[in-house]
Amino acid sequence: MASPDIAGILDNSKELDQLRKDQEEVLIEINKMHKKLQTTPEVVEKSGDNSLSRLKFLYTRAKELSENEVRISNQLVNQLDALLPPGLPGQPRRRIGAEGNEQKKKRLKTDSDITRLSPIMRNQLETSASLKGEQVAARVTPHDSDKDEWFVVKVMHFDKETKEFEVLDEEPGDDEEGGGQRKYRLPMANIIPFPKRNDPAGAQDFPHGRQVLAVYPGTTALYKATVVNGHRKRKTDDYILEFDDDEEDGSLPQRTVPFHKVVPLPEGHRQ
Repeated sequence: MASPDIAGILDNSKELDQLRKDQEEVLIEINKMHKKLQTTPEVVEKSGDNSLSRLKFLYTRAKELSENEVRISNQLVNQLDALLPPGLPGQPRRRIGAEGNEQKKKRLKTDSDITRLSPIMRNQLETSASLKGEQVAARVTPHDSDKDEWFVVKVMHFDKETKEFEVLDEEPGDDEEGGGQRKYRLPMANIIPFPKRNDPAGAQDFPHGRQVLAVYPGTTALYKATVVNGHRKRKTDDYILEFDDDEEDGSLPQRTVPFHKVVPLPEGHRQ
């Protein structure tokens, strides 16, 4: 018969295993909702549709499960610490310098942080890391700026520990001091991946009247625009857009933009 201490560890292990299974199920449901909203975004405008409230519930549930996973993991660590001897018998303890000790602590902390991540966050980090070498839309201005500036940049690296992207603006504007290419370190919230040119099925379909963020023709800058063409027969069809502040002769010209250069308009966008 297991001792009370071992029994407690086994109980917490079972609970941790169940929490991770529950997280996987919630992640599957979230991905289903994302796919639904990407393929038929107009569904949220229908009376009685509860897609957004359902998605909010799923994210709330995912947050609760993640927090419980951290709590149970901490309990297991404490339980194991209480059972483990302070040192292995017959082995002298080796003193290490303060600098080496600090490096070890940092490494252990990093490893612990990664293993504590929920499946949803791990999935987000892996997706972000897979963007290396890809062109993405990036907000290069700080959150407290008067307006948001979005450029097409190339992802050079993603740091899973700091959750930051290192990106390269390959074609800076004429007003850049010193000219040349410019690098930025940006948080995940400042990056929007473009739809894959060779995978139109995974691209979001924006209906007539929807406001989007799109690359202005002939530039590497993105601006707010409105979809003006009707239902596109194929996802590979171009969008016809009217860009804000693009007035010519008292009217907004309609401009053609490839589907893989159009992304959702970020909430609270300032232009």
